[in-house]
Amino acid sequence: MVALNRYYKITKFYDFLKSTAIKGGITIAVVLALFVFLEYYFLDTRAMLDALVNNYSRESILVVFYISETILGLLPPEIFIAWSAKMSHPWIYLSVLATLSYLGGITAYYLGTLTFKIKSVKAYLENKIAVHIKNLRKWGSVFVVVGALLPLPHSIVSFACGLIKYNFNHYLLWALFRFLRFYIYGLAIFSVV
Repeated sequence: MVALNRYYKITKFYDFLKSTAIKGGITIAVVLALFVFLEYYFLDTRAMLDALVNNYSRESILVVFYISETILGLLPPEIFIAWSAKMSHPWIYLSVLATLSYLGGITAYYLGTLTFKIKSVKAYLENKIAVHIKNLRKWGSVFVVVGALLPLPHSIVSFACGLIKYNFNHYLLWALFRFLRFYIYGLAIFSVV
């Protein structure tokens, strides 16, 4: 254990972990503060969810969610988790959303591997940020778990993993934490909505 601790200090894993945790914590705090501010002053979340349920088919909402989870995570999954609370079988829809998010991440991973084949992108990555890529390959599991659990866009993390050629089997394993995130958020959101 002492040797492992020393290794982590020498390779600056703790610095990497601290930096990631601080950035993730700040992101969470900002997103929560923004949501509370908007909810308190501008939005009627219940009315928005009712309109979403009444005006759009389930299939179209699921397709939009998959696209969002594949391309930059433009729409927060929490909106869709709250939407699933309004369905007749919320836990089934939540599981479908978690599965689509996982599959969207896999698609983003492959988009990252395709992007790496572009010569200018490959040259930039290999020359300009090689040290960061080395660290991400070494500690990519932490990166994937943080992306899966926290409100960082999972698709961006997945895309980056594909871009740096992070081991795909390891990615698949660690990205399963995405399901845990959906169920934890589901427990919290279902009790409110």
